[in-house]
Amino acid sequence: MSPVDAPKRGTAISPAGRLDTLLGKYTMYRLILLVLAALAVYSLLLNALGWLTFGIPQMLVHLVLCLGLTYVSNRGLAALFHVRPHSESSLITGLLLYFLFWPTFAPMDMAGVALACVLASASKYALAWRGRHIFNPAAAGAFVTGLTGLNIATWWAATPAMLWLLVPGILLVLYRTRKFLMASVFLVVATAIISAELLQAGLSFGSSLWQALAQRPLLFFVGFMLTEPLTLPPRRWQQLALAAVVGVVFAVPYNFGFIANSPELALLLGNLLAFLVGQRGGLKLRFTGSRPLTPSTTEFVFEPSRPVRFVPGQFMELDLPHAKSDGKGRRRTFSLTSTPGSSAVKFGVRTAEPLSAAKKVLLALKPGDQVRATSVGGDFVLPRDPAQPLLLMAAGIGITPYLAHLSSGAAQDRDVVLLLLARNAEEIAYAEELRMSGARIIARLADGSVPPSFITAAGTGVGGGARLDGAALQALVPDIAARTVYVSGSPASVASLRRAARKAGARRVHVDSFSGY
Repeated sequence: MSPVDAPKRGTAISPAGRLDTLLGKYTMYRLILLVLAALAVYSLLLNALGWLTFGIPQMLVHLVLCLGLTYVSNRGLAALFHVRPHSESSLITGLLLYFLFWPTFAPMDMAGVALACVLASASKYALAWRGRHIFNPAAAGAFVTGLTGLNIATWWAATPAMLWLLVPGILLVLYRTRKFLMASVFLVVATAIISAELLQAGLSFGSSLWQALAQRPLLFFVGFMLTEPLTLPPRRWQQLALAAVVGVVFAVPYNFGFIANSPELALLLGNLLAFLVGQRGGLKLRFTGSRPLTPSTTEFVFEPSRPVRFVPGQFMELDLPHAKSDGKGRRRTFSLTSTPGSSAVKFGVRTAEPLSAAKKVLLALKPGDQVRATSVGGDFVLPRDPAQPLLLMAAGIGITPYLAHLSSGAAQDRDVVLLLLARNAEEIAYAEELRMSGARIIARLADGSVPPSFITAAGTGVGGGARLDGAALQALVPDIAARTVYVSGSPASVASLRRAARKAGARRVHVDSFSGY
């Protein structure tokens, strides 16, 4: 996916829209890296203030060891397997291991940390299927190291003093990844089990909750590891079920010989379950060509190395290596506009200036070039009941998530209204596909231009371009209260349209917001 036009001057943006726009400047991986780096600096500050007692030299050496070994080993293994190294991923893994193992100068413990770093990097290649690692690398490295007896993960990030920055950091990550519900399921299940055990041991209710949340690694675990995108199943209901299962395995004490319950083992079991139900492994996409959709958008077409399993409305994540980083990392998610089961994989992307590094990579592709797809996911899917009427609202290139729905005949057997918001008639993408879709289409164009004849023109907002308020939306779609509403576009556009839909009487609103790539 790619962004729609920025909000016009004078357009009110909600605090949530501002936050979405700010966080949208970073990929999920870059945001996690920045938050973990801030926590590492914060831990050093706490130690200097006497709130942690590891010793500054031990912490600095531990940090350098974790970051250095994961970075070097990852680059070495990437060269061995003839793939591009993902430096950002290796640094995230190194920072996670920094918080998992106790900082110390004891030779055996340091050897264990070194082993965990190398094993974590190796797991991305040895414990992988078709280019996708199956297990969380940090958890895999920590678990295997524990089996050797060299060192055991203590998850020292679960320290009350860390909460002052840990909680805001986790909230930012969960907000950006839209995993609040998944995190909540895990926390409720795990906290309930741990608290019940502590209550039986004689602690008060408040003390049991405090110990579960502040002195055990539940928050760190759910914020940075359980919700790690590459090891999650594709659908929300699957993710919620996974969170509940992992919460039980995390919290219930057990011991089977040399294997006892630990956070890393709970996560590895969850990773295995996710792998079994998801798109198993990455795949290669061979570029076959592109075509302009509008003066500012382009469609890119690829041939997958094997059939892609997805349902209309889902997205695919691409690994687009580029020499000069733009602060957003290499991975980007794009809505799949092709029909499930087709031989081609298609994406519609806004390609107007200024171009990001990722878009430059896409535009520079030549037929026959290959990129790697790392995952398929998303829940922007339509209700199963065809009797449920729908309103689909798309701002600019936000039309892309709906293409697979419409191309699959969604509007042939149900009542579908599609409302487009764009700068002008030339910026209506996929016009021919929309004409053949069977949906009733309304366009609200900022400049007042005339849309194609099969589209109903809805005028413009007074002084606000194509922006809609609740009253205007209700006038366009009088029965909106009876419809399930879907909204797609940039964070600011989605926030504005969702407010308008609520004020117009909509009771069920699903959103799919995305930022510039």
